[in-house]
Amino acid sequence: MAASDAAASAASKKGAAPTRPSRARDAVVFATGVAAAVLAFLGPASILVPDRAGLVAFPVPGPADGPRTFYDDSDLSYALGRRVTDWDAKRAQWLRSRGLRGQNGGGPERVVMVTGSQPEPCKGAGGDHLLLRFLKNKVDYCRLHGIELLYNNALLEPSMVAFWAKIPIVRAAMLAHPEAEWVWWVDADAVFTDMDFSLPLARYRPYNLVLYGWPEEVYEKRSWVGLNAGVFLIRNCQWSLDFMDEWARMGPASPEYAQWGKTLRDTLSKKSDDQSDDQSALAYLLLTNRERWGNKTYLSIDYYFQGYFAEIVDKLDAVAARYVAAERKGGPALRRRHAEREHLRYAAARNAAVRAVVPGPDGGGQSGWRRPFVTHFTGCNPCGGKRNKIYTREICEDGMRRALGFSDDQVLRAYGFRHAAPLNDSVRPLPFDYPAARARNH
Repeated sequence: MAASDAAASAASKKGAAPTRPSRARDAVVFATGVAAAVLAFLGPASILVPDRAGLVAFPVPGPADGPRTFYDDSDLSYALGRRVTDWDAKRAQWLRSRGLRGQNGGGPERVVMVTGSQPEPCKGAGGDHLLLRFLKNKVDYCRLHGIELLYNNALLEPSMVAFWAKIPIVRAAMLAHPEAEWVWWVDADAVFTDMDFSLPLARYRPYNLVLYGWPEEVYEKRSWVGLNAGVFLIRNCQWSLDFMDEWARMGPASPEYAQWGKTLRDTLSKKSDDQSDDQSALAYLLLTNRERWGNKTYLSIDYYFQGYFAEIVDKLDAVAARYVAAERKGGPALRRRHAEREHLRYAAARNAAVRAVVPGPDGGGQSGWRRPFVTHFTGCNPCGGKRNKIYTREICEDGMRRALGFSDDQVLRAYGFRHAAPLNDSVRPLPFDYPAARARNH
């Protein structure tokens, strides 16, 4: 029996009430228990400091968190309108503190792909199902190429809707992913139609922004359709943060939004409305400040960084036939079955073999019969349901199904299957040594 219990028992036998701890002691014990519980809940990354209202948790970096970085700065904001400064130094310090290497440290450059859709269900019939298939396509490509994928369907800045919604999430992704050298925005309605092609990042070393477009159309003809803003690659650096701040300043979050629409209409050719849209604003920035922005932007059509679907989808069957013929005539080593994680090695060998017999650039282009890297269904608006009037329902819907199936065949091959036909969702098994041995239906 404990000493306190014995004393209480003796006092009880003498007819006296047992002694009780004071209320002050109860309060101390209770407070200690609460503090211990709070510490257990908060973990070692918090300390308790006295305040008039009681004990307050104050977060500090813990042993597992490494030294203090820009994340510990209370002034850092992920939101638009709060400029981030000295980002290159802050990011470099973070990389060093985590034992990582930046662009100049050798090794592959890390890429984060960002895409997304609206927070509400699609209005167009079947739009949500199409978005799911578009997302699967991006998941497949990223898995095969070791790229992280961020899918967003939240409006980080409520006024930046529709095509403007990309800027807040790309900016936030840079801050959330300092390990990434590049952030790659891809519109929801863009399809990867060449699962073998890898971004030629070495080609972009002198640049901070990569766009599909025609320099002559932008810089000489001042055309707002001389480039496309639906797919772009942007370096994670201070230049890019400054660029996006300037770009966002022309969007609906700005009090000057209406005036910018008139400025863009008066400055750019072929623009008949006075709406400030993301693509017009992008062309305007490159055109009016080429020394600052244009000289660090890679603007080219050397391959289908994003290809216009209307000039692609009708060619996909013929493209697929040429690839099958090239593999059938090639050596059996190229047709060897392999694990999906070995995809890039086989992709490089396949590209080398196809390059010798199928005309056109790697990644496809307006000439030749190589697989188009990205097929962009701009104007089809599968989620909103209001396609551009120049397109029929068939060219959009059949085109999307054809492109998705064309791409999916390249993925399913590693699992021993392919689609039965271009517009058929059923699949058939592939025989050993395909395509030298022809596939048969079930």
